Amino acid sequence: MKKTVFIILLTLIIPMNVSAKKVKVKLDKCIDGDTVSIIDKNKKEIKIRFLAVDSPEIDKEEPYSNEAKEFTCNLLKNAKNIYLEDDKKADKYDKYERKLSWVWADDTLVQIELIKNGYAKVAYLYDDYKYASELKKYEKMAIDEEINIWSNKDSQEPKIVKKKTKKKETILDKLNKYYHLFAVLLGMILAMITHKIKKKK
Repeated sequence: MKKTVFIILLTLIIPMNVSAKKVKVKLDKCIDGDTVSIIDKNKKEIKIRFLAVDSPEIDKEEPYSNEAKEFTCNLLKNAKNIYLEDDKKADKYDKYERKLSWVWADDTLVQIELIKNGYAKVAYLYDDYKYASELKKYEKMAIDEEINIWSNKDSQEPKIVKKKTKKKETILDKLNKYYHLFAVLLGMILAMITHKIKKKK
């Protein structure tokens, strides 16, 4: 009986460990903040798209895109080991055939560091992914502290330009506007009157 229970427990535990298994890889090159190219154990080059985050696009010249790429690159280049971890609730590949993974630099989850430092947003959550709740927690902190991509949140929103209401001209405004004209006309009239008076004398 004990042996049967042990076998049942073993069959339950093994798949859990396999699903959480991290695969060691080597960095080939950084593409942007949330995409890299790696070399797997078979010396095959694979494009990796970081799961559950979205960094500013370099192609679109979005603010902080180059900084996000540099941050990711430094993190991975300075790591002794780089690991990929699949999420059993996520797709294996995106529509561009890039592998979707959690990416680890030693014991550091790269997605969390990107979110924490304001170089990415939490995005593309189609299920309850393994580290999603942690990402959301750090994103809220980054937003509250207005770190990097969140520091420009006002400029990212469309500004409403208010129409200037035309000020109603008063009689005084009109008089000021035509002051010189009135002065010239008045001068001419006075000159004519003076000339006529002199003639009569």
